[in-house]
Amino acid sequence: MPLPIAQMPFPAINARRIMDRCDALARHSEEPGKLTRVFLSPEHRAAAAAVSGWMREAGMHARMDAIGNVLGRYEGTQAGSPCLLLGSHLDTVRDAGRYDGMLGVVTAIECVQAFADAKRRFPFALEIAVFGDEEGTRFGTTLLGSRALAGSFDPASLAARDAGGVTLAQALRDFGLDQDRIGTAAKSSAELLAYVELHIEQGPVLESLGLPLGVVTAINGFSRLRAALTGSAGHAGTVPMALRRDALAAAAECVLAVERIAGATPDLVGTVGHIEARPGAINVIPGEVRFTLDVRAPDNRVRNDAVRDISAALIEIAARRKLALNIETLQQQDASTCAGWLVAQLEQSIRAEGYGLHRLPSGAGHDGMAMQAIAAIAMLFVRCKGGISHNPAESITEADAAAGAQVLARFIENFRAPNP
Repeated sequence: MPLPIAQMPFPAINARRIMDRCDALARHSEEPGKLTRVFLSPEHRAAAAAVSGWMREAGMHARMDAIGNVLGRYEGTQAGSPCLLLGSHLDTVRDAGRYDGMLGVVTAIECVQAFADAKRRFPFALEIAVFGDEEGTRFGTTLLGSRALAGSFDPASLAARDAGGVTLAQALRDFGLDQDRIGTAAKSSAELLAYVELHIEQGPVLESLGLPLGVVTAINGFSRLRAALTGSAGHAGTVPMALRRDALAAAAECVLAVERIAGATPDLVGTVGHIEARPGAINVIPGEVRFTLDVRAPDNRVRNDAVRDISAALIEIAARRKLALNIETLQQQDASTCAGWLVAQLEQSIRAEGYGLHRLPSGAGHDGMAMQAIAAIAMLFVRCKGGISHNPAESITEADAAAGAQVLARFIENFRAPNP
């Protein structure tokens, strides 16, 4: 009679293989000496083939779905059981680091490999979803792969064009996929017990605390706006300071207001990421300024209150300086809260491995934002050096990769879905 799971030897993780496979995926790039791999490119195909091969080595059935995601399944003790879905993405930003997305992919495969080597299966299936598009680098439409899996793919996205004028619809055809079959990629909530993703933190918090791992509480929602201030351009030498309607000076005050309001609330962040002054001459008072606003928080009420307060501050500044102001909303996304029961199980696994606990929100977006439509979600963060990401300097240690993999494996081994 087989031993209960808790008494079996814990499966061995090969952290060196995780690091080597991240290096191997980084070689599939369209730019020599840089890592750039966009959706539905030859490099995407090559990376997908490599991942499929590793899945099969780990005893999984691997396939590509109708949107270009790679899916691997490690069957449970009963065929056709609902699955615990693990995942991350293969695409990158331009001149990227090698762990954003890829670490989650290869760590999930490594965990399955460890269980396969130990001849261990569970009352549920393990599946890995390797999403083809999370970053939106090629078509500017993010989460295409996970939205298709979650059944929320927007057909209007098919008309999106890349920098060369190629539509998403054409790129799918060129890749050998049929846009009319994208609906077949969708999974139902009955097929999934949960969606869990391991990912580098992409920020400096864990490093500042001296912790290799953290548990995500929520993926921040965001509001993106654009503001335009209109004053009066004039000669830099002839208009007295008291008589100026300087749009750039007002914008500088607005930027500081954003910093002040965002800095007053924990886990709220606000950024002016782009600013443009016109007419842009050294000897002309700026008469018009446009700038962007990005406001994020793990709590939708906090974010909405901040947008309201920032807007009020900008209105006050413009009125006091006798400027016209226009604010437009470009994009909004609600926060995605991680399921408390999954957070608790991840923390139990971290504690069992002997690491300190820390909860934190994710300031960056992830595929879980789409997957929440059909499953409870959770994320495990792994420390990255300097908090640097979306950059070739992105770096983790083999020890931290091992810590993340061991915790994820322990989480899988002890995973229990709540009773319906």
